[in-house]
Amino acid sequence: MSDFPSTGARAQSDAAPAQTSAPTTGTGQAGDVVRAVVREVPDKVSTDGLEQKFDERWSAEGTFAFDRTATREQVYSIDTPPPTVSGSLHVGHVFSYTHTDVIARFQRMRGKEVFYPMGWDDNGLPTERRVQNYYGVRCDPSLPYVEGFEPPHAGTEGKAVKPADQVPISRRNFIELCERLTADDERQFEELWRRLGLSVDWSQTYQTIDATSRAASQRAFLRNLERGEAYQAEAPGLWDVTFQTAVAQAELEAREYPGHYHRVAFHRTGAAGTTTEPVYIETTRPELLPAVVALIAHPDDERYQHLFGTTVTSPLFGVEIPVLAHPAAAMDKGAGIAMCCTFGDLTDVQWWRELQLPTRSVVGRDGRLHRETPEWIADGPGAGLYAEGLAGKTTFSARKAVVEALVDSGDLDGEPKPTQRMTNFYEKGDKPLEIVTSRQWYIRNGGREWSTGGTTRDLKSELLARGKELDFHPDFMRVRYENWVGGLNGDWLVSRQRFFGVAVPVWYPVLDSGEIDHDHPITPSAAELPVDPTSQAPAGYDESQRGEPGGFVGDADVMDTWATSSLTPLIVAGWERDTDLFERVYPMDLRPQGQDIIRTWLFSTVVRSHLECGVLPWKNAAISGWILDPDRKKMSKSKGNVVTPMDLLVEHGSDAVRYWAAAARLGTDAAFEVGQMKIGRRLAIKVLNASKFALTFGVDPETGAGEITLDPAAVTVQLDRAMLAGLADVVDQATAALEAYDHTRALELTESYFWAFCDDYLELVKDRAYGAGASADALSAETVSARTALALALDVMLRLLAPYIPFATEEVWSWWRTGSVHRAPWPTAEPLRSAAVGADPLDLTAAGNALAALRKVKSAAKVSMRTPILSGTVAVPVALLPGVESAIGDVRGAGRVEGPLELVEATEGQGDPDVQGGIVVTASELGEPPAKKPRG
Repeated sequence: MSDFPSTGARAQSDAAPAQTSAPTTGTGQAGDVVRAVVREVPDKVSTDGLEQKFDERWSAEGTFAFDRTATREQVYSIDTPPPTVSGSLHVGHVFSYTHTDVIARFQRMRGKEVFYPMGWDDNGLPTERRVQNYYGVRCDPSLPYVEGFEPPHAGTEGKAVKPADQVPISRRNFIELCERLTADDERQFEELWRRLGLSVDWSQTYQTIDATSRAASQRAFLRNLERGEAYQAEAPGLWDVTFQTAVAQAELEAREYPGHYHRVAFHRTGAAGTTTEPVYIETTRPELLPAVVALIAHPDDERYQHLFGTTVTSPLFGVEIPVLAHPAAAMDKGAGIAMCCTFGDLTDVQWWRELQLPTRSVVGRDGRLHRETPEWIADGPGAGLYAEGLAGKTTFSARKAVVEALVDSGDLDGEPKPTQRMTNFYEKGDKPLEIVTSRQWYIRNGGREWSTGGTTRDLKSELLARGKELDFHPDFMRVRYENWVGGLNGDWLVSRQRFFGVAVPVWYPVLDSGEIDHDHPITPSAAELPVDPTSQAPAGYDESQRGEPGGFVGDADVMDTWATSSLTPLIVAGWERDTDLFERVYPMDLRPQGQDIIRTWLFSTVVRSHLECGVLPWKNAAISGWILDPDRKKMSKSKGNVVTPMDLLVEHGSDAVRYWAAAARLGTDAAFEVGQMKIGRRLAIKVLNASKFALTFGVDPETGAGEITLDPAAVTVQLDRAMLAGLADVVDQATAALEAYDHTRALELTESYFWAFCDDYLELVKDRAYGAGASADALSAETVSARTALALALDVMLRLLAPYIPFATEEVWSWWRTGSVHRAPWPTAEPLRSAAVGADPLDLTAAGNALAALRKVKSAAKVSMRTPILSGTVAVPVALLPGVESAIGDVRGAGRVEGPLELVEATEGQGDPDVQGGIVVTASELGEPPAKKPRG
């Protein structure tokens, strides 16, 4: 069959009724020849209303429905990012999701059945915060459920309701409000995605909190637990005191935070009770003096060699602590010796673990110092200070009290020195994180050594090897993955002390003594999932036994949102619920995502697939850059500099906005540019107008219909063949670029050729294509050649542009073809080369440059382009001379040359090679400009 499609209908399935057209055999070298019937070409073209028109048509005809009968080899599957449903989308979403859609449309036209689902990430803290503000409520798990509860607000116009004014409600009531609000948000999101033209199969959708996702997430966790990949531990962890939840390493954000260095004296005891010189340390957190467990210096620091192995006592509290050596101590920072507290920062945790130091925590989950005086200082000199001045205070207030006490005792040397220190924050939080000791659940990710079956498993190396198997686009993003994995220093903390999320699916026995037995968790069967241990009793128990001796308690925590999002390819592929689908789409072909979540979403997904399936979850990762505002700052909701996309889509049109997005390469940041959208709109309108021009030839002016034969053998004129030869090169290069996930390069090539086609070729062949008014039966071979070449080129360029501007190209396709351009086969170069029969694309360039030189003469004379040229001499560089000579008839016609036109070989330096390729008109005589037509 010819590559020029006889039908745009999709491969047939129950979702897509058959659409047929009958190709008739012609004389083309490539096989069957297509006869296309032009049904309607509008008098006036417009992009307005195309989005709704074709969204409705695509939905009705199942254009993008996934064919479940396709084999794995025939499928291209995409692990589409589920956007966070916690408010409005911003233009950054449009940017990255357009990149994915271009690839989806390209693969579909390449003959693949594209599995392109859409999910909604409505699980976790962003949704909780939005519900609190939107409805004016807060969750209090101690409260009973209220049937038919109605919140005090139903939208607060973006204004946050103060916590004191939020109505406390039960956890179940709170979750119901989360589900209500996300359902509303999802409808708005889908409307925007449809307006943008995402070729998603809308029958393949999911939520990260729906029953299917919760069951999959809990099942995967229980599998991890069974294999020893999940474990719980009482250990120090990062804690956000505002949101009252643990925070994982991947969710940290280092920010500068103002503070002061305090030079504080620790005391040494000499022989027979004599005193010696104090040891000074510098700290920004003097409030942690009651939690100090050691002083630590670098083992090579000569200043402290004599102290290693000795002890000192802490100021104010008099606790005896050792002086130890550790290579992580910084000799050039502060005094070179630091106090290790449990816990001030992650270095303290490292020292505590590696030096096996005692735990003396004083900061609780509420961000305040413990209200009971710790036992290690209860009998010391600082007991009174702690009980009266520190107990129950915030770290800020406690710091002030400790500094005042150090001044009074003489243990503060000099004045505190202001400094800006880098401190860990939760990425969504506003206060520095504390490190508190609590029982949490972890999944192994290579951050800590892991022994199983008597041998040590090097999971970190395994995950680094997986990263080398994955094709990153662009490849330089690979180093971000490798740096993250290589720098891990702890396993993945997956439990969260929140409310709206996937529950940790375990209960714990309550011993007869009333103690909770965390070492022997009770787990549900796979058939019971999903479960909520806070409202369901485990098998063999009833609700009356909750919290009672001999009974049970449910784990109150939920899992980190990434613990569910890391399973998106398994969830959408039907893991353990739809084996047939799973075998057809998994492992998937593509994971598109942002660069900032390589460390979270990409890495965690690799971890889960590696542990569960022993394979990569996908073959390719396409990494988008960021959208920058006019000040070159990253756009984000938190910075308040985002642009809402729906207004842009309405104002400029979806094709225009998609063009702007697609003009940015993967992995590179792009500025938000309305000007670029205007260029995209101009392109879409030009496609409509140029197509109207090309399709109007041969159409009956009475009926507005006609037939176009796409017969390559009918292209007989050298200029027409040269145009098709150039287009063949574009097809090859654009295809190679898209196969390499360089959608921007493919667009650049196609768009550049399209504009040259409009500016040069259309103008050159216009007169010849009109055929001087000859009837259809009396057309010259030259006219037939022009019309056929126009149709062949239009057919190919519509398909090349379809992934980028899907609405304008579909509109043109509907004028003269059946089915959808998005189900038409992607063009190949071979039929074009067959039609070009060895022509040189440079010939079209030469002819176009010659026409531009003639028009430049008229522009210089400030006369109309329709002004005739009575005679002229054109100097042409020798390389371009054959091309101009072969197209001299079209050059004369387009340039309105009525008399002799002499072509001469240009001498060296005669023309500017950057202007019209060095072609220059050396002599000319202009006729009278045509009379202007009167208005009205």
